[in-house]
Amino acid sequence: MTLRISVIGTGYLGATHAACMAELGYEVIGLDVNAEKLQALSAGILPFHEPGLPELLRKHVASGRLRFTDSYEEVAQRADIHFVTVGTPQRADSQSADMSYVDAAVDSLVANISGEALIVGKSTVPVGTARRLSERIEATAKPGSKISLAWNPEFLREGFAVKDTLTPDRLVYGIQDDTCLAKLREVYAPILALDTPEVVTDLETSELVKVAANAFLATKISFINAFAEVTETVGGDIKTLADAIGHDARIGRKFLNAGVGFGGGCLPKDIRALQARVSELGLSQTMGFLDEVDQINLRRRDRVVSLASSILGNQLAGKRICVLGVTFKPDSDDVRDSPALDIAVRLYNSGAEVSVYDPEGNKNAAGRFPRLNYVESWREAAKESDLVLLLTEWKEFRALDPQELGEVVSSRVLIDGRNVLDRPLWRDQGWVMTGPGEKFDLAED
Repeated sequence: MTLRISVIGTGYLGATHAACMAELGYEVIGLDVNAEKLQALSAGILPFHEPGLPELLRKHVASGRLRFTDSYEEVAQRADIHFVTVGTPQRADSQSADMSYVDAAVDSLVANISGEALIVGKSTVPVGTARRLSERIEATAKPGSKISLAWNPEFLREGFAVKDTLTPDRLVYGIQDDTCLAKLREVYAPILALDTPEVVTDLETSELVKVAANAFLATKISFINAFAEVTETVGGDIKTLADAIGHDARIGRKFLNAGVGFGGGCLPKDIRALQARVSELGLSQTMGFLDEVDQINLRRRDRVVSLASSILGNQLAGKRICVLGVTFKPDSDDVRDSPALDIAVRLYNSGAEVSVYDPEGNKNAAGRFPRLNYVESWREAAKESDLVLLLTEWKEFRALDPQELGEVVSSRVLIDGRNVLDRPLWRDQGWVMTGPGEKFDLAED
């Protein structure tokens, strides 16, 4: 019998998981309370940018394996395994994660399940959430029903979400009994057949794995950016420094690129939520270092704004600035907590005329801050600009020709906020340029 799966919440994580489960051959029903989103997904239209996912969505909507609804009654009747993939955003009044969406999803499922079912949490939650929900399920389940809870954290990278779902680095299950384990292994059998590492553990460990991974990555990024602050003062080559220490297998080279810092909907939120949770547990000093990680990250934005101001004679008012990229990373349209967008907004608020081009992020950025001048090409953004800022390392920007760009700007001055351009090549073409980790003296350049 074909497994029948529901996915509760069809945002970035949910839509990806639903389409990929259909690709594995299962009958999948996705649930959301947003009627506009459901209409788009049912028509095979993905409401966000993610390479490879639109094709899977259209394929399985057409095949009939994947459908969408807003009815908890329907998903309770049509599925036996329910993946909860709703968001856990930072609360408006604190650094804690907002658990209202997860709680509401689980409560609604339990209220409609009459037989046997497995609820599998994939959302990133504070440690202790699964245990609390398990007790809540036991107390509120219908008489005669048998509902189990497991936790199966996600490790998706925007731009690689399909790959990370179908061929993940590892699968982690937080379980309470062998029956849950057997069901999860049945779901993931095609992936396990590829020799994917499997980690079987308790609920608490499974909850901590995702936030621990994100806290480590955030720390590694801020670590190299802290050294960038040093080399910006005393001199030195931050890329060579990163290469040198990255050869050490205990350290590794990945995530050691000095830049404008991390952003997006996960790393900033998750490290803050982790700090809030351990503080609730009476361990406020345990994750205190993450506050400095956060502060180092935010200082990178300050550095770029200060550098831009210095280059432009400490007078930003009326200056034309071209910003290339406003998403927090390439191959995504996500501008949540984006360093690039924050920098562009700060420059605008200081009086500069800011023109922005991003291959996928203009629409979302305009929704958050409509007063920037969003244009449809790098050429239009750079026209007669006094300063160019490369803030998201899209392939299109990495491949820019210094002579071609130089023909449209007023001044050949560029801040490479991601350290991805060949500085000697650009300088040979008459560009004054700098980037994170470089000691910069405008008079010398």
